[in-house]
Amino acid sequence: MIELERIEKSYPLAAGRQWVLCNITLGIREGDFLSIMGPSGSGKTSLLSVLGLLDSDWQGEYRFDEQALHTMKEKQRKAFAREHLAFVFQHYHLLDDLTVAENLDLPLSYRDIPTSERKARVADLLDRFGMVAKKDLMPRQLSGGQQQMVAVARAVITRPRLLLCDEPTGALHSSQGEMIMDLLAELNREGTTIVQVTHNPAYAARGNRQCQLFDGWLQEDT
Repeated sequence: MIELERIEKSYPLAAGRQWVLCNITLGIREGDFLSIMGPSGSGKTSLLSVLGLLDSDWQGEYRFDEQALHTMKEKQRKAFAREHLAFVFQHYHLLDDLTVAENLDLPLSYRDIPTSERKARVADLLDRFGMVAKKDLMPRQLSGGQQQMVAVARAVITRPRLLLCDEPTGALHSSQGEMIMDLLAELNREGTTIVQVTHNPAYAARGNRQCQLFDGWLQEDT
């Protein structure tokens, strides 16, 4: 589904350039659950940002279903990302002044989706994630694990082809982290392709593939 060829990213310094990603070549199959690991500063989040089209300042080739994203203009990339990609971050990024149900509906409000279908999708995910009783609560009234569940639900409500997770359990205690990993594994079994960045070896092992990054270089892919 995804082919990265010779992806590189760097920042200018007074004495030259600081390389963040170095000659990254990587293929991701549809249905993969890929875990990216490595020490802090190794380039994990930078690689995730390239995959998610959050960052346009890189060199190389990026193909998604044989579409050459590296040749697209910025506006085209953003439109492609809205249609096919979704993110879950370490910090939940829920809107404090919206209820749980309203936070879930927000991504759908930017699309040409009938109101009846939007309501049906929100109701379906509230039921699936066991959040029906909390649909009218504000994010501040939820635990950290519950907020992250809402963040995952909000990401998948648009039915993305690729779900990108940046330390999705990093702000949670262990039982909440397991709950989120169980949810990601279930989504993957149902066909969602997932790429996660994690420092936790046990959570990395929940995927079917692992990549190691070190100083911007892809060390191994198992």
